[in-house]
Amino acid sequence: MNEINQREVNTKKTGVSPDGTIVQERTRSTDSQASLKSTLVNVIWYIYGLVAIMLVTRFILKLTGANGNSGFVQAVYSITDILSKPFDAIFGVATASNGKFTSVFEPSILVAVVVYGLIAWGIVKLIDINKPRDIVAA
Repeated sequence: MNEINQREVNTKKTGVSPDGTIVQERTRSTDSQASLKSTLVNVIWYIYGLVAIMLVTRFILKLTGANGNSGFVQAVYSITDILSKPFDAIFGVATASNGKFTSVFEPSILVAVVVYGLIAWGIVKLIDINKPRDIVAA
């Protein structure tokens, strides 16, 4: 799937040392560079990974009844709010309260993770659609 362009340079030098012996020196250097397609595919998967981690963090924080006044919790909620909004009306939200803590179960967040994963997979397949396939002779 990922193409890596490699360039190899071999050099050979032969000389005579001051004491009269023949000296040979061989040098081999390799330069590797990923193709633009493979770099783009990796960037898409990294972005999806970041989105999925943020959404799962939001899910866990809501499920465990994290304090909404905490700076970290507020940051996670504000960042992921725009990512989870399109899916909020899919399911009802179940809440459970235990004194001052309220646990919220939002299955729509899990749906969002799956949908964004499918979108990332589709984009990767579109990028990779014109890749030549290896022909195996039977």
